[in-house]
Amino acid sequence: MKNLFSNIRGDAFGGITAGIVALPLALAFGVSSGLGPTAGLYGAIFISFFAALFGGTNTQISGPTAPMTAVSMLVIAGIIATNDGDVNKALPVILTVFLLTGLMQVGLGILGLGKYIRYIPYPVVSGFMTAIGVIILLTQILPSIGYYPKEDMEFVNTFKAQAENVILRNIIEEEKSEGILVLENFKETISRSEAISQDDILRESQTLAKNESKKAFGIIKILPRALQKINWLELILALGTIFIIYGFKRITKAVPSTLVALIVMSGIAVGFGLNYRPIEEIPSGLPIPNLEIFTSFKLSSVTPYVFTALTLALLGAIDSLLTSVVADNMTKTKHKPNKELVGQGIGNSIAAIFGGIPGAGATIRTVVNITSGGKTKLSGMIAGVLLLIILLALGPVASKIPAAVLAGILITVGIGVMDYKGLKAIPSLPRDIKLGPLKLSSEVLIMLVVLLLSTFWDLIYAVGIGLVIASLMFMKKIGDLTAERSDVKPLKEEAWADEANFPDNLKEEVFIKHLKGPLFFGSTSDFQQLTAQIPDTAKTVVIRLGRMQYMDQSGLYAMEDMLQDLNKKGIEVLFVGLLRQPKYMMERIDIIPDLIPREHIFDDFEHCMEWIKTNVKDIHPS
Repeated sequence: MKNLFSNIRGDAFGGITAGIVALPLALAFGVSSGLGPTAGLYGAIFISFFAALFGGTNTQISGPTAPMTAVSMLVIAGIIATNDGDVNKALPVILTVFLLTGLMQVGLGILGLGKYIRYIPYPVVSGFMTAIGVIILLTQILPSIGYYPKEDMEFVNTFKAQAENVILRNIIEEEKSEGILVLENFKETISRSEAISQDDILRESQTLAKNESKKAFGIIKILPRALQKINWLELILALGTIFIIYGFKRITKAVPSTLVALIVMSGIAVGFGLNYRPIEEIPSGLPIPNLEIFTSFKLSSVTPYVFTALTLALLGAIDSLLTSVVADNMTKTKHKPNKELVGQGIGNSIAAIFGGIPGAGATIRTVVNITSGGKTKLSGMIAGVLLLIILLALGPVASKIPAAVLAGILITVGIGVMDYKGLKAIPSLPRDIKLGPLKLSSEVLIMLVVLLLSTFWDLIYAVGIGLVIASLMFMKKIGDLTAERSDVKPLKEEAWADEANFPDNLKEEVFIKHLKGPLFFGSTSDFQQLTAQIPDTAKTVVIRLGRMQYMDQSGLYAMEDMLQDLNKKGIEVLFVGLLRQPKYMMERIDIIPDLIPREHIFDDFEHCMEWIKTNVKDIHPS
């Protein structure tokens, strides 16, 4: 506690500045998520305070971030779609998923998995971050030109047939959960279908139209229509915001340009009485816990989203720990990764209970905090308290902010979050793989796969596929490199020094093979040819294993196959210098002692030669 108040003035400046920077982003991320600006503010308040209090990085400022919001937006849209397009009906399930995300992060920290997050390959992270930027840009095009698909009735009507199918499917699912057999009680289905009103169909059609504007392909399809219906006032507000954000940075960085843009453009819109579209109303008063998370909890409604919650938890962990590394570099300190995950998890869990969107450590806000004087956890806690004060004091004022201004802010966020370092490196990376006539860099391929799949299909599956491809390519490279150094080739090589005195009269009867390096999946093809290289005159094979440190399952079964072949030919096999790990593997499947008796295993070649002189006869005299 003493350390907490050791830098009160610096922490106050840092926390207040970071809180001011966080305000417009929290509102923008809340709107973008689909739950409204309040959800963004609540997330910023609770995550900032509790992640700082319980976390392992003293100067970290946490809250909603672009990657977490992009994934949350898709989760929210999906859950709302399965709940008849009703946000209030879907909210308990959404917040339960976010609560589960926080609890999983706490679990990752307790299990000590924080240090393993760094092993995620850079091309996967690069492709993902660039995709996040592209998704944010695409999803903000429509609000920045004042086009909202659910309000375009001509467009909405194109979804009527699909809406009717969705409603009917929901009825059948409802009957299924009640144990009603549709084909045997079709009258019940007809009765429920007749109760569907045109308003129900319209609401579902609007939900489908809105969801279409959350997907990259959908936005690209809608764009020509939207460009014919541009609201020029909304576009000017968005462009003005972008211009101020980039232009004000050239004047000074002492004041956050996003905040300047928010105040100036909102002031113009309100001051001149312009007919603009405001954000959703921000409720006044203290945040209230959403107890429906617990009172209406159903395992069946959350089970489909367990993997999604885990992905959010891992994404938040990566996002936070990368920011922690930045903070370490700036402050010359060392963060505690597992403690940081616990803190982030607690912050996300509490934010979810109060209706906030999930977040993570925010790099820009953390940098602002440090450069403004923040040194201890108090700075992050002050940032959260400041946002709460702003919510209580300025909630009604903030409700007048134009939606187009927040869209403009998010466009700059989307541009900024892309990984330009990775994109610039594309031409210079070595082209180490061939796809037909094309030569490509495996790193670039992974990045592009993740980028395209994330943008046009699914963020979560894209990362999973990217990790699988990266892992396979890594194994292939390491396998090739190790196979180059690993000598298990079937040709007979030069004798080792201790074999110099091997009896000349037994050289035709005894075949000696050296294995140098691991016997693994990358070298088994050479090893499997070994039996074909053994001379017909040989009745004993000596395999020297002192330099074979490791054997994987592929190598184990290749060894077993070879020994079985030799056994069938009546050839005895002797092992020399068998090391612990390969011996353990061979004992597990009874190669030892079934195929190699223990008396055929020797610690050194000298003892093996004594056995050979005693037991091997010269049956091919020169």
